[in-house]
Amino acid sequence: MEFRDLKRQYQNNQEEIDQAIQRVLLKTNFISGNEVLEIEKSLASYVGTKHCISCANGTDALQLALMVWGIGEGDAVFVPDFTFFSTAEVVALVGATPVFVDVDEDTFNMSPESLQEAIEKVKREGRLQAKVVIAVDLFGQSANYDEIKIIVKSQHLMLLEDGAQGFGGAIRGKRNCSFGDISTTSFFPAKPLGCYGDGGAVFTDNDDWAELLRSYRVHGKGSDKYDNVRIGLNSRLDTLQAAVLKVKLDIFERYELEAVNQMSSEYTEKLKGIVKTPVVLKGYLSSWAQYSILCKDSEERERIMRMLKEKGIPSMIYYCRPMHMQGAFQGLKYSCPVELKVTEKLCKRVLSLPMHPYLKLEEIEETCNIIKEAK
Repeated sequence: MEFRDLKRQYQNNQEEIDQAIQRVLLKTNFISGNEVLEIEKSLASYVGTKHCISCANGTDALQLALMVWGIGEGDAVFVPDFTFFSTAEVVALVGATPVFVDVDEDTFNMSPESLQEAIEKVKREGRLQAKVVIAVDLFGQSANYDEIKIIVKSQHLMLLEDGAQGFGGAIRGKRNCSFGDISTTSFFPAKPLGCYGDGGAVFTDNDDWAELLRSYRVHGKGSDKYDNVRIGLNSRLDTLQAAVLKVKLDIFERYELEAVNQMSSEYTEKLKGIVKTPVVLKGYLSSWAQYSILCKDSEERERIMRMLKEKGIPSMIYYCRPMHMQGAFQGLKYSCPVELKVTEKLCKRVLSLPMHPYLKLEEIEETCNIIKEAK
């Protein structure tokens, strides 16, 4: 069994994917080909934003957004403590200070209460200028934007939506990657919508920011790539990846998003009362980048993982260490103005199970039976 079965996905859609790749190979326009513009238009339309600016990966997408806003030394950027490293890494890369806030145990996403407390403490202290909140759509579900956007607006901050894991999710029909002043996503192969390498995108309705993003992603170009008017990055989505994404976006819309929600329902029904299963808030739709359960403690988690492995079933821990405990931040500026107890508990209990649109019902049943036995 595969954790995220890209082999089955390819086998089920091989003809369309091969043809898309072959067209690029025949044209040999590997950088900035027409497919890049086409996928940007399709992605903007799907998400519901005016602009989509593709780039090399999801980490660059976050950094590009911070660069557009001029975030740097002396600025505070509020980040959930329970997330992938790049969410906070980009803050340090631009010279700003990541301020870690706690998350909600049910959704794994940023806690609005913890965020409010952190902002107020940073402002009272006066050492940093509160500038940006990075809310993460973790494991496929939107952050609590109903409450977070109220806080951000009242505190006069910018909202950056990290939708690296959330593409396809929605709140009452409004899709992820449209909630931030700027929003981003990743097309890493294992993401809900993934290419066959690295890739990312930035979404915004702001014309001026979109123009800056297009400049920053190509060495700060002006009228052309040899007219460099600012310091930027080399962060382009290549044509081959765009061609793959065009095919996979269609598959995602037609089949995969509905399928992963069916798979998640099967897991939740079979594991009811056995372990704590993921909570999807009312009116929310998840794209299920991960299906993550909570074990009683780390010992039970290790036992479940061991028994699954013995049967050839993979499992993963996302995430085993809070951001504020990462070694890379120990020598850098960072701030923890609030308690991070929920994150610390989650890191000891969370366990992700195989999840993808091509799972078989018997595979889910086998996985759940082993978890029941391990209890």
